[in-house]
Amino acid sequence: MPRKRRLGQRAREALTLLASEPDGATEAFMHGHGFSLRTLIGLVHSRLATVRREIVIAGSERVVATRIKITEAGRKALEQ
Repeated sequence: MPRKRRLGQRAREALTLLASEPDGATEAFMHGHGFSLRTLIGLVHSRLATVRREIVIAGSERVVATRIKITEAGRKALEQ
């Protein structure tokens, strides 16, 4: 079970953005919005978000993308 602790401002902002994306967001999208890898890893380790790798076809190439999605625990953390 995740530890209960106060959600930092950047973590709250990242969760808010993830909550607005029904299918989650790619790591690149989150970095483009200024969120560090450290912030994203913290959300995953705290079980406030999940991470999944997926293959995306870009032209004739396959690219591995990392998708981050808010969890129910993440949604509850935003309510507090």
